[in-house]
Amino acid sequence: MPSVVEVENLVKDFRTFDRREGVWGAIQDLYSRQYRNFRAVDNVSFTIGQGEMVGYIGPNGAGKSTSIKMLTGILVPSSGRIVANGYCPWRERTRYTRTIGVVFGQRTQLWWDIGVVESFRLLQKIYEISQAEYDHRLAKFDEVLELKRYLHTPVRKLSLGERMRCDVAAALLHNPPLLFLDEPTIGLDIVAKESIRTFLKEVNREYGTTMLLTTHDLSDIEELCHRLMIIDHGKVLYDGGLPELKRMLWRESALKVDLRDRDQAALLAAFSMPGVAVERADELSYRLRFRREEVQPAELIRRIVNEVQVLDLTMEEQPIEEVVRRIYTGEALHDDAHASPEGARP
Repeated sequence: MPSVVEVENLVKDFRTFDRREGVWGAIQDLYSRQYRNFRAVDNVSFTIGQGEMVGYIGPNGAGKSTSIKMLTGILVPSSGRIVANGYCPWRERTRYTRTIGVVFGQRTQLWWDIGVVESFRLLQKIYEISQAEYDHRLAKFDEVLELKRYLHTPVRKLSLGERMRCDVAAALLHNPPLLFLDEPTIGLDIVAKESIRTFLKEVNREYGTTMLLTTHDLSDIEELCHRLMIIDHGKVLYDGGLPELKRMLWRESALKVDLRDRDQAALLAAFSMPGVAVERADELSYRLRFRREEVQPAELIRRIVNEVQVLDLTMEEQPIEEVVRRIYTGEALHDDAHASPEGARP
C-alpha cells in the first residue's frame, strides 16, 4: 500500500509566558517577562497508506490540533519531516492545498451570507473543476446528504447539521486524495451523524480517499476507522487496530444472563464462582463480571447452563470509551499502551 502521509520525528515547541495579575502586573509584563518553552508535539512519527481511514484521538491539550495544523500547512514544525501527497505542506502550501480537503467542525469554509450553491460555484472556479465533474459529484453527494433542498439557502440560515453536510461536500467537491476531519460530527443529532458517516464511508469506498479523523465522539471511530492513533502529552501512545487495543486493555468482561422465571433468578443470585461477581440487571436478568486472566468464559458458561435454566446468554464487550478513558486517566500503564500486539504498528 503506497504511503500518502509520512511523518518523521515531528516536534512543535511554543514559547509562552505567564501573565501577572492586575494592572501593575500588566505594566510589569510590558518590560519584563519570564518566558518558558512548551512542547505540544514531541517526536511523533507515523505513516498513512492510501485509502486508510485513521482515527487520531487524545484528551484536550494532547497535541491533536497542533498536529493537524502542521499536516495541513497552517503551522511550521520546530523540527521533523512531513510529506503528504508528495508535498511538504508548509513549503509548498499553494500546490499542496489543492490536493487536500479539510473540515473543521467549529468553523465553516462556506461564505456566510450567500446561498450554498454560490459557495460551491466559487469552489468550482478555484479548483478548476469541469462542469461535467461538478454536476456528477453534486448529484452523487445529494444521494446521501440530500443537499438540493439547502443549495439556495444562505449558510447563516442553516442548522448545524445542515451546514456540516454542506461543509463535508464542499471539502470533497474537488475530489482530493487526502481529507482531514476535525470533529466533523460535533453537536449533531443521531440522524445527521449517521448521514455524514455513511457519506464518508461511501466516498472512501468509491474514490479511495485517505482520511484522518480527530474526534471526541468515539462512536465515529468505531463506525469509520480500522486504525486508531492515541496521542497524549505530545506523544503517540498507541497506533494500531481497535480490536488489538481492546485485547491489550480489556481487563474485565461481563456475561449477561436472561432467565426463564423467578425461581431461576433466585438460583443465579446464589451462584458462586471464584473471580466472578454477580449483579442484578433487572427482574429476570443478571450480569456476571469477571477478569479474563482469572476466569475462562467457556467454563463460566458451562457452569451457568448446568445450574440454571436460561433464555439467552450475551457476552458484553467493553466499550471503547472505557478503554480509552483508562489510557487518558493513567489507569493503563504506558508500557502496556506501547506494547505492539500482532497487527499493531510500532
